[in-house]
Amino acid sequence: MEKFLVFLLIALVVVAYAVPDPRGIIISLEDGELCLNSYQCKSRCCHHSTGLSLARCAPKSSENSECSAQSLYEVYYKCPCERGLTCEVDKTLMGSITNTNFGICHDVGSSK
Repeated sequence: MEKFLVFLLIALVVVAYAVPDPRGIIISLEDGELCLNSYQCKSRCCHHSTGLSLARCAPKSSENSECSAQSLYEVYYKCPCERGLTCEVDKTLMGSITNTNFGICHDVGSSK
């Protein structure tokens, strides 16, 4: 058993040193790569479609697209809006519990 653990440790070290840019393993992940929270993604959006699906990095929501408000968990069903846009969403407790607090991205500078 000890030989196996030593071999596994050596294999992990070899793989870690073989990667040219280690930032892409844990942070600065591209769209489509698996993530645990939004801070790992270049886009700053870790998205999953259902509660049981794996989360992946995704682009932020564009104008007139569905969005979620900022979350403490930093994993979203709908990505937050791109910079300069706001997500007009129902921020009630019931909407948070039932995960129906989605909105639409709007430009803050444009007239309605």
